[in-house]
Amino acid sequence: MEESSDLYDVYGTSEANGDPWADHQHQCLEDQDSVDFLRRKIKYYFMNPCEKYHARGRKPWKLILQIIKIAIITIQLVSFGLSNQMVVTFKEENLMTFKHLFLKDYVDGGMNTYAVYKQNDVYDHIEYIIEKYGHLHNITVGNHEYEKKDSVYTPLLLCQDFYQNGSIFPGNETFEIDAQVVSECLEVYPMYHQSLREQYPQFELHFKRMLSVKITFVLKAINLQTVRHRELPDCYDFTVIITFDNQVHSGRIKVDLENDVHINECREWKVTGASARNINLTVLFDCLIIITCITSFGLCTRSVISGLRLQFKYTFFCKNNYNKEVPLSDKLEFLNGWYILIIVSDMLTIIGSVLKIEIQTKILTSYDICSIFLGTGTMFVWIGVIRYMGYFRKYNILILTLRAAFPNVIRFICCAGMIYLSYCFCGWIVLGPYHEKFRTLNTVSECLFSLINGDDMYPTFKNMRQKSSLVWVFSRIYLYSFVSLFIYMILSLFITIITDTYDTIKQQQQSGTPTSELQKFLSVCKDLPNSGLYRLGERDSCIIDCCTNRFRRRQERLTSEA
Repeated sequence: MEESSDLYDVYGTSEANGDPWADHQHQCLEDQDSVDFLRRKIKYYFMNPCEKYHARGRKPWKLILQIIKIAIITIQLVSFGLSNQMVVTFKEENLMTFKHLFLKDYVDGGMNTYAVYKQNDVYDHIEYIIEKYGHLHNITVGNHEYEKKDSVYTPLLLCQDFYQNGSIFPGNETFEIDAQVVSECLEVYPMYHQSLREQYPQFELHFKRMLSVKITFVLKAINLQTVRHRELPDCYDFTVIITFDNQVHSGRIKVDLENDVHINECREWKVTGASARNINLTVLFDCLIIITCITSFGLCTRSVISGLRLQFKYTFFCKNNYNKEVPLSDKLEFLNGWYILIIVSDMLTIIGSVLKIEIQTKILTSYDICSIFLGTGTMFVWIGVIRYMGYFRKYNILILTLRAAFPNVIRFICCAGMIYLSYCFCGWIVLGPYHEKFRTLNTVSECLFSLINGDDMYPTFKNMRQKSSLVWVFSRIYLYSFVSLFIYMILSLFITIITDTYDTIKQQQQSGTPTSELQKFLSVCKDLPNSGLYRLGERDSCIIDCCTNRFRRRQERLTSEA
């Protein structure tokens, strides 16, 4: 503290014994005007846009641009979200349709328990799929169609994966297996309307060696619901994959149906009775957003560079005039995190807008990737609004508290995370065989996090199977200790870190005393923004640079003489 007070006296006070600058005649800043100029320049850098306008008459272009950018990016996101919602709805409902069309006796929501247990049932389900595929035109209520290649319908592909050789005798507890996997594939054409046994009489499933049976076929459809929203319909290719999974060899063959979707631009189209949205206007709007983000990126990058240059000048000033090293916290003050956040959001929005243009022109169909870029970019843009709310005293305390508490919070989370992972591994290996929520590491982590938030607590305790008394007792100790440790201790300590930081920041604001060397240096400057002293002339703009260069030349000369 004595060193800080001495630095404060050197920066801004005159003692009774004389002017402290008289002892530093050999340094580059030779008069008080140069020091005041540096103070005003740094103070101007930390002003809000309104204060900068009063100080130098410069209009807050970055603020105006950010407001415009928030509006147009939000409009873009909402428009893309509505279009994406129609795509997602169409894909999900088609997936449900395929399950009802091709899975025998399927019931909604029964995919987790949909399985077969008899050999005849496996053949029946395969025959059922082939039959429904061959009579698709007569049973579907949608606009589904077979894929064609060279005017011929593509066949249904039936592939069986099994071990190459094997002799398994569970009764004698002996087996001989060749672990090499062999695949056999058959092609079934829909136009023949024949069963599998009629087309391939020699087909046989090797149940004891069988790993899986996959049935794959492609169906095409058109999403007509977009017409009502003045958008041109897209053509879809659904690659349907039905899997009979027998890798466990437990006597239960699980059946799963999934589809891969590829979106194409329809070759020929004609819409009457409704006006389709002009795709060129949408692309032009996206290009406007890209130009806006590029402009914002340039302005914010320039501000970051200006801050780094100012940091260098301030560091050079302290080092060569007072032989004082600037603390890292003061250096980071010149690195505006809000500008970096805006730069990142601009980059994400630019990439997302380019992907959106390619989606609209049907070059790409990466809806998920585009959604991630646009959604994250918009989120960062809206978070950046907090920067301007921070200019108000009551809102600024929240930002200061979050920034000050962030290092302690990260360290605390790292320590608590180690304990959390230890519980995850222990619960997975011990309770996994007896509780569905502890079956995998992912589900264990989700279950424990839900317990911390008080969700699903009673079912987690209740659903523990009591086949093993030892494991049941262990589960009680495990769950009670976890809840007590994390809810009553760790969570309380986490809240205490935030509240202590909040109280500290609040006391600092109420006292009004500078808390860092940089603030002490700037507190000497009492010039108001509208005083006119912040307006730079040609002479003032080069004072620091000229003196800095002069000091370098002097140091080089002294070094060479030595």
